[in-house]
Amino acid sequence: MSEVVVQIGDPQRAAGPFVFTCEHASNALWGTPATPDDLALVNDHWGWDPGAAGVCRILVQALDGPAVLAGFSRLLIDPNRPLSSDTLIRPDCDGLPVSFNQGLSDGARQARIDRFYRPYHARAIAVLQARRARGPVLLVGIHSFTPSLRGEARPMDFGVLCTDDGARAAALCQALAADGWRAQVNAPYSGHDGFMHAGDTHAAAAGDVPVLMIEIRQDHLREGAGVARMAQALARALPAVAP
Repeated sequence: MSEVVVQIGDPQRAAGPFVFTCEHASNALWGTPATPDDLALVNDHWGWDPGAAGVCRILVQALDGPAVLAGFSRLLIDPNRPLSSDTLIRPDCDGLPVSFNQGLSDGARQARIDRFYRPYHARAIAVLQARRARGPVLLVGIHSFTPSLRGEARPMDFGVLCTDDGARAAALCQALAADGWRAQVNAPYSGHDGFMHAGDTHAAAAGDVPVLMIEIRQDHLREGAGVARMAQALARALPAVAP
């Protein structure tokens, strides 16, 4: 991605009732010096959510809803974490050090917040507010997850995270299941454990709009055909939970 924040579509013209976001769309380091060991992490799931940006772009076209994508690696700074989080800027990934995150000064940390974190959130909120001003809207965050983590298999094809009563998330899982997919509410992570920070922040700023975060298993997203297949499955299912 050639921009720190990427906006697709115009919220003033979009006809669909969805706004899409993708916090981990890119693994771009924006000139930050990195070692070969760093790059192995940056190119892995630690650095981004492989396939998520491609799904987001297809959904924009299929459902005529604008999207905002973060054009920087989550290892520079993670926009799906609060500023107080220990993993906002990770010093290591499961014990493997990230060299460009070691010993950051307060000034260097603030520079990343100002260059990457705040612009992403400001754009996402602005797009959501503009679309909400024209009628009901559902905010949908797009992420991807590894098929297993620390030896534990994750068999679901889709996870649908939420922090509300779960009715809309359950309805989306039912629509995906009717299409032949394994879908589970609040898996492989729970929205109640802070994994929906970005979406909840945007939704609150725009006036408490409903929000879901969708996780897609990464082995479905290794090729373009798989990205298209999973995006099309979501395009068929999401209208069932439109506001």
